[in-house]
Amino acid sequence: MATRKNTAKAAASIKLFVLDTNVLMHDPTSLYRFEEHDLFVPIMVLEELDNNKKGMTEVARNARQASRMMDEIVSGSLEGIEAGIALAGPSKELASGRLFLQTEAIATQLPATVPTAKADNQILAVTMFLRERDPGRSVILVSKDINMRIKARAMGLEAQDYFNDKVLEDTDLLYTGMRELPHDFWETHGKGMESWKEGGRTYYRVRGPLVADMIVNELVFQEGDNPLQAIVKEVKGPVAVLETLIDFSHHKNNVWGIVARNREQNFALNLLMNPDIDFVSLLGQAGTGKTLLTLASSLTQVLETKRYSEIIMTRVTVPVGEDIGFLPGTEEEKMAPWMGALEDNLDVLNGGAEEGGGYGGEWGRAATRDLIRTRIKVKSLNFMRGRTFINKFLIIDEAQNLTPKQMKTLITRAGPGTKVVCLGNIAQIDTPYLTEGSSGITFAVDRFKGWGHSGHITLQRGERSRLADHAAEVL
Repeated sequence: MATRKNTAKAAASIKLFVLDTNVLMHDPTSLYRFEEHDLFVPIMVLEELDNNKKGMTEVARNARQASRMMDEIVSGSLEGIEAGIALAGPSKELASGRLFLQTEAIATQLPATVPTAKADNQILAVTMFLRERDPGRSVILVSKDINMRIKARAMGLEAQDYFNDKVLEDTDLLYTGMRELPHDFWETHGKGMESWKEGGRTYYRVRGPLVADMIVNELVFQEGDNPLQAIVKEVKGPVAVLETLIDFSHHKNNVWGIVARNREQNFALNLLMNPDIDFVSLLGQAGTGKTLLTLASSLTQVLETKRYSEIIMTRVTVPVGEDIGFLPGTEEEKMAPWMGALEDNLDVLNGGAEEGGGYGGEWGRAATRDLIRTRIKVKSLNFMRGRTFINKFLIIDEAQNLTPKQMKTLITRAGPGTKVVCLGNIAQIDTPYLTEGSSGITFAVDRFKGWGHSGHITLQRGERSRLADHAAEVL
């Protein structure tokens, strides 16, 4: 008798999640992300997947992938669909719940003001029916659509957003790439310290309690009488090696006529100019200098030091991945309307190059502009699949609008000798269903953290103009 009660209790604790179409189109693997809980897919969801499967967009690809996954689950099962199909086998033990598909017509009375013909409302009707059928069980609608969740709650149904795609629950926890050392750092970590010079840099080998929290390629600083700006080169147990940085705020170290205006910009230029770092991510509000610093360092390394053969710049054209064919001209000309930021920054750099290097007036500036144009290629995201970039400086602008899958597609284009730089502002996401926690750049920053050939910095201070800074604060 006690065993029967325990079994009933365990069954009641297993929730039933009703999936909305947008969850499957956002993340087809969501079918395997609900652990021990059961899933229910209404027939209207299958209809909507069918309506969205055509085309080459990310949404269409995901709709096809979700349909394929459901086909594999259903066709590989010997059980009847009514009893639910165990997900343990298809998911390779990632999920232990069951998948239920709607196999019967469901007639539930929705409130009189709610039109029954609309797909969203039919999914709500199914959720209401399931709750009435299993009153002792928690039935929850999962949707990325805010209005759908509001409607569900208005009808007394439980509704949730889909959280499993989030890298971080709170973006305040996102790795900033830098750390301020406490004022007593040298007293607590300087015992038995070793120091040496190599290649014009100073190195410190320190031991102490803070070392355990340090991450490779994290940028550290200390203010005061003896200011320090350094990068963590190595962490082994209780021992860390710090390397001092190049001071790019001094004019003798200018990069294509540009000098760092604050500490974070100096950190960014050290990462961008370091040949050992293959992947750099820069986050920051508008006007913090992300694009300008990246272009200055890329032009220096392509045209002066010849470290890379050319610059490739791409950005998300929102709507993401849609056909750009309606714009006239070649691929580069079609992308031109999206590349206003590139043009603005090149104007600044061309003026700066002339002032810093004295390239002979208007003629010199025109010649430099033409030379720069030959070394910068503007590419569309649509045609990136299958490509390999060798010895290139790849700049991905507006990376906050990329999904983690698109981010992986782009970064894996890098061949030997290529550096990839991602720029973004997670406060300005334009892509539907992407949030600060699930954006591709948040994903990349979190996953590359601590790798010896990657670096990240969050730029804090706006340097565009006093007007722009004041507007950012008060508007």
